[in-house]
Amino acid sequence: MEDRQIAMADRQIARDASIDFMKVIAIIGVVTIHTCIGGYSYPIGSWNWVASLFWGSLTRASVPLFFMCSGALLLDPHRELGLKKLYTKNILRVLTALFFWAILYKLFFLLTTGTFSRHTVFAAIKEVALFKQEDHLYYVHIILLVYVFLPITRAFVKAADEKLMQYALALWLVLGILFPTVMVFWPFSLLVGIPLQWMLNLTYASIGYGILGYYLKHHSFKPTYYLIIGSVGFVLTFGATWYGSVRQGELYQHFLEGMSCGVAFFAVGIYGICTKLTEKRKFSLKICRALSYGSKASFCIFLVHVFFIKIFPSIGLTVTLFPCLLSIPFLAALNLAASLFIYWILSYIPILNKWVV
Repeated sequence: MEDRQIAMADRQIARDASIDFMKVIAIIGVVTIHTCIGGYSYPIGSWNWVASLFWGSLTRASVPLFFMCSGALLLDPHRELGLKKLYTKNILRVLTALFFWAILYKLFFLLTTGTFSRHTVFAAIKEVALFKQEDHLYYVHIILLVYVFLPITRAFVKAADEKLMQYALALWLVLGILFPTVMVFWPFSLLVGIPLQWMLNLTYASIGYGILGYYLKHHSFKPTYYLIIGSVGFVLTFGATWYGSVRQGELYQHFLEGMSCGVAFFAVGIYGICTKLTEKRKFSLKICRALSYGSKASFCIFLVHVFFIKIFPSIGLTVTLFPCLLSIPFLAALNLAASLFIYWILSYIPILNKWVV
């Protein structure tokens, strides 16, 4: 009986290997993105600045990948997800983790700046309640909205035929990706009034990434297509950001946004290639288990890694240690290891292992 349960668990791991693989890639990317920030202080066009932009562009699709993975899993009509389970398990857990870590970040700031007092603690709690929290927690805020819309998006995915699904994705692509990308350029920059409100903002456009993840998971395209789309996305992200930064004399972040064309194309390329890799080459059981563990740890790593981003400079760990081409992946790997260690500890603590990681 026990052997059969182990076998069933192993098959479950293998079945979800592509999603686990992408979530591991995505969390590595998120940590790398935040590590790159220190490298942007170098002069624009210098080798260290270009290296920082290279790593930042190479990992920029990480957050869209998380949304796509969530969509591939949570929009599956065969997966049971009623309103009660959604609110008492998924949403409640995310809310608990959000406020828990938001408060810890506030307390960390007060302690490290020597401003800890009853008054500042009260003010910090008030800010957390009003969602004035650590910047990177914006992702968790969006996830909450995505979860709230799940009953609607799940019903749509279940009922939609092929043409309606493609129409919805095309509409999302135009209003959520293309429009936000071109709106800063002439003649779109001349638009005023209501037409500007046609554009889907970042938060609501994230729902489209989930539907896209589900669609790509259940449709087979040639690997060459994904390779071309992904390459175009990376070149556009890297090249346009470099060009814009040189022209403006500071980091031009428009093409680094999650809803820009380059990032969206790059996310599709990575998603498709990872899916094809797991289809053509079956990972060993050991690798599948490692990917599964990394996938489960990704949420905790996302929540805690900024602590180490803040701590590292105080002990001399900055991108100036080596050329940025080497220092950024080195510091990102160090951060990942430290964050994974925190997850390992918390995973053995009752209540915390269920609600905050």
